[in-house]
Order: sequence, then structure tokens, then C-alpha cells
Amino acid sequence: MFRQGQIRPGAINDEIEITLAGGDRIVAVITQESTKSLGLTVGGDAIALIKAPWVILSVPNAGVKLSTRNRLEGSVKLIKPGAVNTEVEVALKGGETLAAIITQESANNMGLAVGSPVVAFFKASHVIVGVRA
Repeated sequence: MFRQGQIRPGAINDEIEITLAGGDRIVAVITQESTKSLGLTVGGDAIALIKAPWVILSVPNAGVKLSTRNRLEGSVKLIKPGAVNTEVEVALKGGETLAAIITQESANNMGLAVGSPVVAFFKASHVIVGVRA
């Protein structure tokens, strides 16, 4: 559970900002109907879910800028190589873990190893917001 920092209403969608324990912020774009049905309020608790294949990883200072709203810095916690894809768990500064699925080739090209710094990117529209029932 994390705290909602801001709710910015739009014409169709709302932008929800969720602050993680370590101070990182995740921005989600959800429908106004979802904001209402979930009972989201500034300062209330919320859950942010991001599917691992939606997370893009990069090494810091790679000289890349992306149009994604979410950019979280962390370090590699665990690497689970597969035949084609690799699961990479990223430890964030507040103790949360973010998982990414990337190709084995990408993991090798970035030289990922446990403890190495990484940056995770994902779109605001790829964040699923929830609350406890």
C-alpha cells in the first residue's frame, strides 16, 4: 500500500500520483469512473501494479530520454535467465521491488549483474491502480 500524492482530473481520464515509501512517485492514468469507484482520495492508500513485460530497463547515463512518465532508479536484486527472456527484479530505495521481463540478449548487452544500478521506465497508462476491499 502506498499513499496517493495527487489526483489531477482530466476531461476523460484522471492522473493519479502514488508516492512509494522511499519517496519515488508513480503516475497512473485511469478513467474518472475508476477514480470514483475505487474511492481514491489525496492522502488515501492505493496499490500500484505494473506487469513485468511493460517495464523497460536501461543502465544509468545511457543517454536515452523516453516519453514515459515513470522513471525509477534502483539496483538489480535478482536475475532469472531463461532461454529467450530474463526476469530482472529491481530493488527500489524504499524497499519495494519492481520486476521486468527483458530479452536475454538485452540483459547481456547491458551487463546486468546483482547490485548493478538500473533505471526502470513504464508508461502511466500501464499502471493498474487498486485499493483494499
